[in-house]
Amino acid sequence: MAKTATRGRRKAPARGKSKARSSGGGLLPWAVIGIAAIGGIVAHDHWKSIQPMLARQSTPITRDTAEPRPVVKKDAPPKQVALAAPTPKVAMPQPLPPAAIPTPMIQPIKAVPSPASADVSEARTVAFGYCGQGAHINCVGDGGVFWYKGEKIVIADMASPAVDRARCDGERRVAFAAKSRLLTLLNAGPFTMNAAGKAESSGAPRVVSRDGRSFGAQLINEGLARKPGAAGSAWCA
Repeated sequence: MAKTATRGRRKAPARGKSKARSSGGGLLPWAVIGIAAIGGIVAHDHWKSIQPMLARQSTPITRDTAEPRPVVKKDAPPKQVALAAPTPKVAMPQPLPPAAIPTPMIQPIKAVPSPASADVSEARTVAFGYCGQGAHINCVGDGGVFWYKGEKIVIADMASPAVDRARCDGERRVAFAAKSRLLTLLNAGPFTMNAAGKAESSGAPRVVSRDGRSFGAQLINEGLARKPGAAGSAWCA
């Protein structure tokens, strides 16, 4: 009886071990399930950061599987490309120039030079003064007489008294006024001289004018001269 009791007591620990083994083998699946659940929750919370990592790892695989690499054949002869023969250029017919239109010969008109009138001369602007005892070049002697470039000019379309031949004071005053007025007209600018007769020792008769207006006519209108040969030529009453 004692032996059976001892045997029964010794077998009791063995049963405890079997229970521990059975309990340990039952907790392992539950631990794996718990870890997987926790991992799923963590992956769900951090899905936005995990998704690009998974895409990067998957793209090389998809590229390698989707794009097959071309098989390189060794010692393959190069392909001969046939060169296109150049097309011959067709010569285009050139247009013919139009026929020349005959034009009548125009004879040039010869310019006939007009004979220069020696009776008309234009005097440039020069400085005139009163004639004195020296050489008379460009100066005024009386109301109707002046020297131009050393030539004595007598105004042919008027008659004016001379200062040195005045017979009265009235004639002398008119002579001085006509002399002064003629000096002013000559110094006003260029003028034209038209021949009114042959030159004599008394002077060369000329009609002196500017812009078509005679100096003699101006002096007559101003009462400083009279027409040649007019009645009542005496200046003294």
